[in-house]
Amino acid sequence: MPTPRERLLAAANELFYREGVHAVGIDRVIAEAGVAKTSLYSAFGNKDGLIAAYLETRDQQMRRGVEQAIGRHSSARDQLLAMFDFLIELSGDPDYHGCAFAMATSEAHAQSADVAAEVYRSWLRGTFTHLASEAGAPNPRTLGYQLHLLWDGAAQSVRMDGGQQGTWAAKAAAASLLDAVLQS
Repeated sequence: MPTPRERLLAAANELFYREGVHAVGIDRVIAEAGVAKTSLYSAFGNKDGLIAAYLETRDQQMRRGVEQAIGRHSSARDQLLAMFDFLIELSGDPDYHGCAFAMATSEAHAQSADVAAEVYRSWLRGTFTHLASEAGAPNPRTLGYQLHLLWDGAAQSVRMDGGQQGTWAAKAAAASLLDAVLQS
């Protein structure tokens, strides 16, 4: 049986992602988790601590998914495109609503959300940059940043426009960008 902490985190993960960290109060998370209010305070300190833990869980999920997608390929170019395949896969899930970090930072006004988003975004941009370097890009930092922007735009497109069109378009743009940069 899951611990009260695990139940709180599972409830927060579902409710915060679906409805937003600001819109969902701690009483609702507590009720959904079926735990006492003291469990929240002893496990997370306050709602800000719960938001931080929720985003840390999202970060870990994203890292695992990206690393698995990358691990299926040997060339850095294919690994870069596999990152977009992972985003395409995510966007095919009807419960996918875009980037949890973008949503949380846009509404939370909580330092923990900003810190968690920066950690995640730094890792993601670093992954793009590292793979761009491995692929032989003359300026891997710029290419990594460009690919990260395509990723962000695709995630936002899913949230704003619905469907997977933005993720497919981002992958196609990434492939064109890689072809142009790696052949020059």
